[in-house]
Amino acid sequence: MKENPYRPFPAKITGIKAETDCEFTLTVAASVAMTPGQFFQVSLPKIGEAPISISGFGPDWIQLTVRAVGRLTNALQELRTGENLFIRGPYGTGFPLDTFRGSNLAIVAGGSGTAPVRPLIRGALDGTLPVRSLRVIAGFKSKESLLFADEFDEWRKKGEVFVTIDKPQEGWDGPTGLVTEHIRAMKLDDPADVRFVVVGPPVMMKFAVAEVRLLGVPEDNIWVSFERLMSCGLGKCGHCKIDSAYICLDGPVFRFSRAAGLID
Repeated sequence: MKENPYRPFPAKITGIKAETDCEFTLTVAASVAMTPGQFFQVSLPKIGEAPISISGFGPDWIQLTVRAVGRLTNALQELRTGENLFIRGPYGTGFPLDTFRGSNLAIVAGGSGTAPVRPLIRGALDGTLPVRSLRVIAGFKSKESLLFADEFDEWRKKGEVFVTIDKPQEGWDGPTGLVTEHIRAMKLDDPADVRFVVVGPPVMMKFAVAEVRLLGVPEDNIWVSFERLMSCGLGKCGHCKIDSAYICLDGPVFRFSRAAGLID
């Protein structure tokens, strides 16, 4: 009997970590092959289903960082260790790891866009994604909205990590300003020798990529990840279609040279 591709499987929660007031990371037990940049469809019976990016994984576990902004995600926030949620996947096209290996890798992330790039950073740290150099620019609205703040010092052991918040704030002595300002200040010895990843809200990606291009980085050396409310995850429903591309199949990660031609 052929397996039903729409049928989720239970995954037991083994860890819960509060990141901010409304964002949290769930660790679940599951042994599934996956690539950074892919996503799972996460569900609870009688409540709903939503696509959630992978923010970390190992041989027998997956981490999903969730923002509680709706019926399902609010219900996920109420779960406790030992309880099950349901997942199916992984779906989509992830980051091209073979292209990134041995490269000068630069990552620009905004807000919740930090979650899907976190496995790339972790891979650079533990050697599963060996790179020549690593630069990270992570931007957040405020100091209260920082994701993975307790990992920043560890990230800095591997490369140059720059964390900024949008505006000056009491209790914050770090950089301020949008990520675009800090991209503009980057110095690249050879722009054609850098691989750039840009992930965040659509407006942020638009202007961040424009700044990266002004540095002289070719379009083919830039990758973005589209935020889209995927439904079936299998390219059947058309819910996530942009032009001829199905984001759940062809994306969510795209080389910018292709993404630039997709008009919603």
